Amino acid sequence: PAIDEGRGEPILFLHGYLSKKESFLKQIAFFSKFFRVIAVDMTGFGEAGEMPYPYSVDDYVSEIIRVLDELGVDKCNIVAHSFGARVGIKLAARDKRINRIIFTGAAGLKPKRGVKYLFKRASFLMLKKLVPKEKLKKFYSADYLALSGVMRESFKLIISENLDETAKTLTNKTLILSGKNDKETPPESQKKLNSYIRGSKLIFIKGGHFCFVENSAAFNFK
Repeated sequence: PAIDEGRGEPILFLHGYLSKKESFLKQIAFFSKFFRVIAVDMTGFGEAGEMPYPYSVDDYVSEIIRVLDELGVDKCNIVAHSFGARVGIKLAARDKRINRIIFTGAAGLKPKRGVKYLFKRASFLMLKKLVPKEKLKKFYSADYLALSGVMRESFKLIISENLDETAKTLTNKTLILSGKNDKETPPESQKKLNSYIRGSKLIFIKGGHFCFVENSAAFNFK
């Protein structure tokens, strides 16, 4: 991990999928003036090594707990983006050292499925039995197609787990700070997360899934 020995209770940054700790450079530069900052590359991303087997969300949670243990952290706040929020939700539910939370573009909740999706899913299941896999690329996400081997298997484990019930158990003081134009984790999903975490606060700012990069000043000062 990259560590800044600033003052105050540590802030742990958890990056999104296919991203790395540098995605938070503007936040690290700002918050390290006031707090100790811990920014990690989770296994399989950035400068971290390759995963030895397909990691689940729980594997990543255990990894972060080991980091906190090794650094001797007694209490910690987190800022978590997208996939990092999946890790953050389960981390906060499992480790009482987690204090305050900021989620941005949080992933992990069961998406609302419309008729279009259900039709596409039914078509895929039917064609899967008749058509070679390489001809079904239009049914897979760009992230899935960009992966291979253990990374692809890990991705499947991660996105198949819905964290709605886990999110409902959180009692941490939580700010959900997301982009108004986020297409990856749309405002509806952030409103749902807000309803799950008692006492949480929801704010939308200008920007998309990476609003903390696109609109860093507004994000940092909220």
